[in-house]
Amino acid sequence: MTTTRKRKPHKVELRPDAIALLKADHEHVDEMFKSFEKIKGNSKKKTELVKDICAELRAHTTVEEEIFYPAVRAALKNEKMLLDEADVEHASAKQLISELERMKAGDDHYDAKVIVLGEYIRHHVKEEHSEMFPKARKSTLDLHDLGGRMQQRKLELKNGMSNSLLAALAMAPM
Repeated sequence: MTTTRKRKPHKVELRPDAIALLKADHEHVDEMFKSFEKIKGNSKKKTELVKDICAELRAHTTVEEEIFYPAVRAALKNEKMLLDEADVEHASAKQLISELERMKAGDDHYDAKVIVLGEYIRHHVKEEHSEMFPKARKSTLDLHDLGGRMQQRKLELKNGMSNSLLAALAMAPM
């Protein structure tokens, strides 16, 4: 006798979970760093990948700093140091990102800076995953509302970056 189970209808999430979005970003950037480590030599491919890594990290840190961290800071009033550390880690990463955006593969310390940036990011991600995210999940935060706002802001940032690139190309001499 065969019985068929009724499946629950698949729920389409219009407002994604903020933590799930951040974790997906973390995984994507980690894969990009792993790809960088596999590229040999000083190719244009390496330079382009680093530009993509920097753009992803800029959008990610902006969304965290503008939306996620302030909400977590308000919800977890007793976790000031945790959020302060995250701010300092972001500042360190942004310094390396800024330097890398002015460089290309083959420049002095280029590969070392990318590797160190990856190490900074992995350390930061580990702390978020093990400390901040569990505390945020246990709080009263509406993670779906935050996720929707974060997703919208990230789209705005990516469109803004695309528009900036198009404007720069339009003004470049031929």
